[in-house]
Amino acid sequence: MKKVIYYINQFFGGVGGEADADFEPIVKEGAVGPAAGFKALLKDAEITHTVICGDNAMASHKDDSLKKIKELLKGVEFDLVIAGPAFTSGRYGVACGEFCKFAHDTYGVQAITSMNEENPGVALFQEEPIYIMKGSRSAAKMRQDCAPVAALANKIIAGEEILWADAEGYFSHGIRKEVFLDKPAADRVVDMLLDKLAGRPFVTELKIEPRDNVIPSKAIDDLSKAKVAFICTGGLVPLGNPDKIPGGTCSIWKTYDISNKEKLVKGDYYSVHCGINTDFVNANPEVMFPLSSFREFEKDGTLGKLSDFFYSTTGNLATLKDARRMGREIAADIKAHGIDAAVLVST
Repeated sequence: MKKVIYYINQFFGGVGGEADADFEPIVKEGAVGPAAGFKALLKDAEITHTVICGDNAMASHKDDSLKKIKELLKGVEFDLVIAGPAFTSGRYGVACGEFCKFAHDTYGVQAITSMNEENPGVALFQEEPIYIMKGSRSAAKMRQDCAPVAALANKIIAGEEILWADAEGYFSHGIRKEVFLDKPAADRVVDMLLDKLAGRPFVTELKIEPRDNVIPSKAIDDLSKAKVAFICTGGLVPLGNPDKIPGGTCSIWKTYDISNKEKLVKGDYYSVHCGINTDFVNANPEVMFPLSSFREFEKDGTLGKLSDFFYSTTGNLATLKDARRMGREIAADIKAHGIDAAVLVST
């Protein structure tokens, strides 16, 4: 019977929500949380220990968290690591990727996780020697996402050959493998051409992975003469959220007037973001948008002028399609208002 280590965050580990995102890692014996769903799916293997770590703890204190996990796993023998599924949850996906990479690099074991294609963890860890199964957008399909993870785990445990990405359902590592088929390449390409001409679906055998190449703009020579805008993806809105900006899966952006404000104060603005602990922002909105600091830069001449309004949306679980569209729209608006540069901060 092979031994498996399972990794989850504070939410799925039953510790708590965003208020407990700084929860330091612990290791519990047995299968905790979603790990129970793998019991009936894994063959000749059992989950002997579960690692639970807060998303913020892994994101902000990765080295310390991994060091502690290594200490907690001292003397524990295992053959495989499973993490997640992480769906579209960005920090959770990155945490699963970090743990899988750590397990593979440190212990030489294979590691498997699952994420939706729009999870940033896919882009960060896709080319690492771990398996990221193609998962759903939300936890509502937890069972559906666990099945292919367990299927691949069973193949690894049994020592079976792992096929290419599309055959197994994981995100490609960017490595091409040569395989032999009964039908010659000339016949296959003609079949694909006929399918294309007839409007039937077909799949190319030579996939080119698309990549976003962002060319940085030139640096501003003199900030003292520049007009600068502030862009917030943390769901910062006036009290009452007049434009009904969603806390997640947001597809709209708005601007809010700050021309007569020297600083943001509690009660005027708050965050509607559903993917972070907003207590600190709601107590002091300047934690998310330090308007008073920008005003100081204006007064001492470091900055020419801050825009009379700031841009706001919620990045939590936004689709790539919507994010790209909103980015283009905001960029066009920035140009239309003669703004020279923008400050875009992480949430």
